[in-house]
Amino acid sequence: MKVIAIPGSDRVYSSNVYLCLGDWNRIEDANTLIDVGNDPGRVPLIEEWPSGIGKKRVERVILTHCHSDHTGILPQVRTAFEPEVCAFSPFFAGAARVLKDGDTLRIADRECEIIHMPGHSDDSICIHCREEGILFVGDAPVICQTGSGTYAQRFVDTLQALCRKNIQTIYFGHGAPLVANAKQQLIASLHRIREGGAHAELRMAAHGT
Repeated sequence: MKVIAIPGSDRVYSSNVYLCLGDWNRIEDANTLIDVGNDPGRVPLIEEWPSGIGKKRVERVILTHCHSDHTGILPQVRTAFEPEVCAFSPFFAGAARVLKDGDTLRIADRECEIIHMPGHSDDSICIHCREEGILFVGDAPVICQTGSGTYAQRFVDTLQALCRKNIQTIYFGHGAPLVANAKQQLIASLHRIREGGAHAELRMAAHGT
């Protein structure tokens, strides 16, 4: 699977946009956008990218969550490419397919798992490609430098499950991908969160709360 980060303008606040293509651009590959962002200048760049003969340039859009910086130009993307739009939220009007935790979707030339990851938002998901060791996380705060924040148990349990998967590269909704020691950094984040939670329980006990 090839993951292409579609560049955007510095003048528009937008999420990252990733175009996922099969290694050989075969007819059965599902050309997929992970998020669409909020920068209309990205549409012509996607149109110019060589994505295979005789197939849709973008067959599917998967939204990591429905905040406007990740979804803003969806109307333009739908007009240009007529993709199937997938989102976890059942209330997002632009989605034709509502995703569920544990769903499997074809992205490019791979089968990928949808993982519900509440934390940044209730409808946040991660997308995992086991064969490539790729994880798309949107804005889910999976890399934590300190455990001082408040984390729901569902988030901690899901992060623990991620730490058991093959993860080599993490693609974020903002910023550069993590390509070095990605799984080790996930595990370190989990340890920090657990330690922070344990310290918070000790402080509450000391104050009789």
